[in-house]
Amino acid sequence: MTSSSAGPRPTRVLFVCTGNICRSPLAEAVFKDLVQKRGLERRYEVDSAGTHGYHEGDPADPRTIRVGAKHGLEVDSIAREIRDDDFTHFDVLVAMDRGHLRQMRARCPKALQSKLLLMPDYDPEGALKDVPDPYYGGIEGFEQVYRILVGCSRGLLDALESETQASATETSVPRA
Repeated sequence: MTSSSAGPRPTRVLFVCTGNICRSPLAEAVFKDLVQKRGLERRYEVDSAGTHGYHEGDPADPRTIRVGAKHGLEVDSIAREIRDDDFTHFDVLVAMDRGHLRQMRARCPKALQSKLLLMPDYDPEGALKDVPDPYYGGIEGFEQVYRILVGCSRGLLDALESETQASATETSVPRA
């Protein structure tokens, strides 16, 4: 990353689920809130997308919006399908489940595969395989997903911050 007078370019994070109306927009809102609470707004650019364009142009599912609002979050993203240029634009692309990760790997250029992450890998309990899809259930499924995303988002942000600090230390060490 190059620096300018405004500082380094923010780390760009894209959350991905199937239709971009349940899990990924909630993950986007949860992560943005966590970034804001830690005072890191200038360091992150956050968005979400779906592996499919089923709901392109639609707001998030009303249950997603309701659960977000209950927890003080504004879920205002508009559904879109992941684009080929997302693989170059974003620094990390975070799949909600292993199926999304497989689909993203199939589309992503080999040289950029290291950008692809799986949200459950950041589960603080380490037991999660997939963030479950709450679409066909009731509001309690959306609440469960919210709780999962809070824990995983903390783990993801901690990992990204740790990586940023390690990179800063490496570049600040004087070379002989």
